[in-house]
Amino acid sequence: MKIAIYSRKSKFTTRGDSIENQIQLCKEYVYGHFNSTDDDITIYEDEGFSGGNTDRPQFKLMMRDVKAKKFNVLICYRLDRISRNIADFSTLIEDLHENDISFVSIKEQFDTSTPMGRAMMYIASVFAQLERETIAERIRDNMLQLAKTGRWLGGTTPTGFDSQEIVYLDHNAKKRKLFKLTPIAQEIKTVKLIYEKFLELDSLTQLETFCIQNNIKTKNNKNYTRFSLRSILTNPVYATADENTYNYFIDNDYEVYADSNKFTGKKGIMAYNKTVQKKNTTNRLRDNSEWIIAVGKHPGIIRGKDWVRVQNMINKNKSKTFRKVKNSESLLSGILRCGNCGSFMRPKMGRVNKDGVQAFYYICELKEKSKREKCDIKNIKGNDLDQLVIDEIKKLSYKGSTLSRKIEKDKVSISSAKISLDAEIKEIKANIDDNDKAIANLVGSLSEGQESNATKYIIVQINELDKKNSNLKERLFELEEKRESNNIKEDNIDIVDDIIIKFANMIDTSDVIQKRNLIRSVVDKIIWDGEDINIVMFGADSRKK
Repeated sequence: MKIAIYSRKSKFTTRGDSIENQIQLCKEYVYGHFNSTDDDITIYEDEGFSGGNTDRPQFKLMMRDVKAKKFNVLICYRLDRISRNIADFSTLIEDLHENDISFVSIKEQFDTSTPMGRAMMYIASVFAQLERETIAERIRDNMLQLAKTGRWLGGTTPTGFDSQEIVYLDHNAKKRKLFKLTPIAQEIKTVKLIYEKFLELDSLTQLETFCIQNNIKTKNNKNYTRFSLRSILTNPVYATADENTYNYFIDNDYEVYADSNKFTGKKGIMAYNKTVQKKNTTNRLRDNSEWIIAVGKHPGIIRGKDWVRVQNMINKNKSKTFRKVKNSESLLSGILRCGNCGSFMRPKMGRVNKDGVQAFYYICELKEKSKREKCDIKNIKGNDLDQLVIDEIKKLSYKGSTLSRKIEKDKVSISSAKISLDAEIKEIKANIDDNDKAIANLVGSLSEGQESNATKYIIVQINELDKKNSNLKERLFELEEKRESNNIKEDNIDIVDDIIIKFANMIDTSDVIQKRNLIRSVVDKIIWDGEDINIVMFGADSRKK
């Protein structure tokens, strides 16, 4: 059974809960409850660090080892040695649970390796979940109240508007601030044109082509896509709050937080609670019934009748998507880019050749969308390009290739760095041990009742040695991180080497999907400039053909 012990102290002290005593108490617990020896115990010590956050060197190292599953049980003397922050502690427990690691706190008798300890953890998680849900409910209730005011609640303003601060006096004569949307004339002109052309063309694809051909850009100076255009066309913020929009929202089960008599045809619409927002994920739209619709403080831009008509047209055309010419045999879609404009190049079907093989070409997406007005790069034969890329990658597996030589050079460099790091780590650990012994001797001198004049000099020496150890431990943490980074680099080199060899052995006998996946496992992107092809490998230099 592999055991980890974590101890923390904000500053050096000789009192009973010093780091040394914490560790000794944890070791005694291990000897009494687990069939483990000192060889099975890993100790993480952070001295001179607060429990208010988890920005501690040894704690970070321990959490890396948690994810690597280097131990089975984590033990601490008291819960607050881990963290005084409930959110941080909850995160730790979740990480331990995900990696099947038990947690023991000696002082509170919190042991998740026992049925009672697991029950306690479950109860704690229930309360944490209840707290999160209570906060979420409170935020929603607050949002409902704010929605009735029609104010702008912050975030990225929609195209056509800026955020303006308004200062006012509340019912207690206190100064308050709110924000409202104010129109930006040039952007509003673009928004109106987008609505007009969509009503005329009845096609997002044709509207996209119109914008590209006429150099109509987003406020970030990018080409409009079908998706960005759809976002503008379906945003209620542009609609005038009138009878047409009121009936539309009611008929489609939106939550409308304003009486019908507020929909006078003068103000615009504000929509709240539209998206589900989570870290590291793309925001997604909520169901209509979860949206909160209110009358805003900004002017309406598009007549309610026209805005509702646009919604009906978009809903009717939902099944019609941009016609991407697909070819099940093409291997490079998604990684082949135009060197002229940077757009992706997509497959387009050609004729069946004399051998009965379906020929196809890769064509620039912007070239096709703009009808050659924005890009006129030459198409490239897809069948020939796919085979060329396969042949070039296979060459990398040969001994003496550029990649092979680079891999050997990197291995030698990493091996040399590891020897140097190991030597310095060994030396630092020895220095830390020597300082610990010196501190222990000085503490022993204090306990023997030295005269007062000597005492203050001994304490100064202890503090100096403790400060040296803190610096040494920080350096040790940096070196161990470098060593871990080198280990990862070494593993990655072996993986790349292995992948290239497997690619060469498997590619010719694989089906289309397998070939596509094999190519993506080693190729970052491929660029066609009209004359040459650049194959950009993951972590390697470009190869021009």
